[in-house]
Amino acid sequence: MDAYVIIENLKRMFEGHAHQERFNTSKDLYACKQGDRDPVRPHVLKMIGYMEYLATLGSAIGPEAQIDLILQSLNSNYAQFVMNYNMNKIDKAPTELLAMLKTVETNIQKASPSPIMMVNTGSAKGKGKWKGKKRMGSKPAVTPKTAPKQSLNPGGGVAKGDTCHYCKKLGHWQRNCHAYLEDLKKKKDTRAFDSGTAGK
Repeated sequence: MDAYVIIENLKRMFEGHAHQERFNTSKDLYACKQGDRDPVRPHVLKMIGYMEYLATLGSAIGPEAQIDLILQSLNSNYAQFVMNYNMNKIDKAPTELLAMLKTVETNIQKASPSPIMMVNTGSAKGKGKWKGKKRMGSKPAVTPKTAPKQSLNPGGGVAKGDTCHYCKKLGHWQRNCHAYLEDLKKKKDTRAFDSGTAGK
């Protein structure tokens, strides 16, 4: 086999492989999109690498198309830059565009508000010191054990199960007990008589 035949055989052997490489590389290139939090430098360098590899495969992309692909792949934070770039008809190489995008990225990071952390530094209000679960210098809370046995019913007045502490009968309280009021009146009269103030 002469040199011409060898070259033709090699072309036929690797032509299908090169076609598949061009297809996969161009697919990856057009699918490149910068995430909202992705840095711009690795993203643009990856796209430049895809475009240079396509050139070695015989499918070089023009300079203007390269810039368009990079600008279209940027996230929404660079929308104002892309509009100004197109309006002013700026003509830059991909590496020069990358330097401009780095400057824009720095300005975006400076302009973005920093997150605010809410810290609760409040302390317990009121006087007295806490000791365990109780606060010193404060009145003890009323618990079911220390609460008075007599309680008001929802409609007001005495509940059916309440007992008078004086006569031990149901249905009224000590302050309304007739026996208690009579004995209290007698005690007052006796004290007044003993002190010589009876009848005044």
